[in-house]
Amino acid sequence: MEKRTGGCRCGAIQYEVLGAPVAQVACHCRDCQYVAGGGASLSMVFNRSGFTVLKGAPRVYKAKPASGGTFFCEACGVHVFSGPDSHPELVAIKVGSLDDPSDFRVQADIWMKSAPSWHRPHEGALQVAGNLT
Repeated sequence: MEKRTGGCRCGAIQYEVLGAPVAQVACHCRDCQYVAGGGASLSMVFNRSGFTVLKGAPRVYKAKPASGGTFFCEACGVHVFSGPDSHPELVAIKVGSLDDPSDFRVQADIWMKSAPSWHRPHEGALQVAGNLT
């Protein structure tokens, strides 16, 4: 079984995830633009059942009460993972938080209807107006 590890920049948050990714996405929604500083947010999506926080207690920001939330390190501010609103059984791990992101490839550009005109889709990736279903 595949195992990946990662965490935040300062090391206060560390996690592991078991299993293969369900999807590899570039999300262009407005919330992700905030998190990514204007661009798309890159994530590997996994089944939540294989995900464990090994160290630390990430803070969560919920854009709306029913939101799955974005989890980040209180000390260094790095966004580590999020809980997709529409799929609570999944966890979207921010690619930048992985110890080894070398095999990440964008399979789908999602929420393209929210992307500014200067966002460019990834070559060969599925283009989706909203969320993957």
